[in-house]
Amino acid sequence: MALACSLLITGCATVGPDFQSPQAASAWPAQFARATMAASTEAQQDRGDLQGTAFWRQFGDAQLSALVQQALHNNQDLAAAAARLQAAQALLSQAQWQRWPSVTMQGNAAQQNRSAEQMASARSYSASIHARWELDWWGRIQRAVEAEQAQQQATQADLQALQVLIAAQVADSYVQLRGLQQRLAIAMAAERNQHAIWQLVERRLQAGSSTELDRSRAQAQWQATQAQLPPLQQHIARQEHRLAVLLGRTPNQLIGAFDGNGQLPQPPAMMAPGTPADVLRRRPDIAAAEARLHAATARIGVATADLFPSVSLGAVLGSTAFAGRDVFSAGTANRSVLLGIDWTFLDAGRVRARIAASEAGAAEQLANYQQQVLLALEEVENALVQLDRNHAELQLLQSVTAQRNQAEQLAQRMFQAGTASLFDVLETQREQLNAQDAQAQSQVNAVRASIALYQAIAGDWTANAEGG
Repeated sequence: MALACSLLITGCATVGPDFQSPQAASAWPAQFARATMAASTEAQQDRGDLQGTAFWRQFGDAQLSALVQQALHNNQDLAAAAARLQAAQALLSQAQWQRWPSVTMQGNAAQQNRSAEQMASARSYSASIHARWELDWWGRIQRAVEAEQAQQQATQADLQALQVLIAAQVADSYVQLRGLQQRLAIAMAAERNQHAIWQLVERRLQAGSSTELDRSRAQAQWQATQAQLPPLQQHIARQEHRLAVLLGRTPNQLIGAFDGNGQLPQPPAMMAPGTPADVLRRRPDIAAAEARLHAATARIGVATADLFPSVSLGAVLGSTAFAGRDVFSAGTANRSVLLGIDWTFLDAGRVRARIAASEAGAAEQLANYQQQVLLALEEVENALVQLDRNHAELQLLQSVTAQRNQAEQLAQRMFQAGTASLFDVLETQREQLNAQDAQAQSQVNAVRASIALYQAIAGDWTANAEGG
């Protein structure tokens, strides 16, 4: 008898498949194909956590750093993700409690009204304490706890992935805003210059040394440049509203907060993503996908356990009396110990259907994991080629802008001296504005590419980056 009880308590082997990580670094590329920018080996070191993702500090912009910190504390999407993590932790705690006996208490008071032929009515009172302990003979509870632990890990990784995303979105929106302000300043300077040309033509027309055609051309170009200002102002306002929402504020609260002499942040001079294996181990979305696969695998075991009998021990301590004060008094107590066996073998069809559904769910999560790996590698390759090509574009546009500026100044001097036409001046001014605007946009794109690479590799860019 003692041996039988020992076997019941210790249980048998856990049913269902044991989880094995699907990571296969040997199947991944050794290096990123687009990692063409030189970088030091120190920059490729993996810190192994997301506390070091203070990439925004590498820009040297105090306002950007403050904005990211505010977003990480106040963003409502992050608050919702934190609440989901708390819920996952509570579900894990609930699953862990299944390992221990459950205890309930019941009380009852009854009155029986007898017929007129009987002597009198009768009252009875009862109270009892019930304890039940499911013996995890086949590992159903163990697999359920394993599934909830993996789900909690997935939710934790989701929160980390969202932190990476929010930080990148704040930085990207801030860079776009500063770039738009820079483009607005360029357009306003060109507008002032073209207005001065129009005034000069107007004076010359009154003096008889110019024509109506010249005045129409000068006025048209001046007003065309004026027309570029409202769209830029609109986009600036939209970025202010976007930043406010990312920071957990109403859209109106940051209006005008970025006016002044704010400059476009400059990205770090050297960046390296590390190897694909490094990146995939670091990215929280990959960790979340793997954890969900783990949870789905464990649920196969939960479903498989229903093919075997469920064994439980129970105990009841109770008392029944005809007066409330006599409950639990001597002579009224009763005790019992129960051994319960619940076996749904007659319902095996439904059980096997649930097992098949669990196996299909695990296959789905495996496909999701593999797809997430491919998307992660794609994001890094895209960010690398974007960064590299933007750098090449920016160098060319800087040269073009320098030449356009020189041409515009030369045309101005020649026009003042009477050796160049107004058309030459207007054309060089138009080309100068286009070149300056294109360069400004390219500078913004280069910084945004740096941010995109940070987001893709989900880590900081230097081994000694300051934590945020």
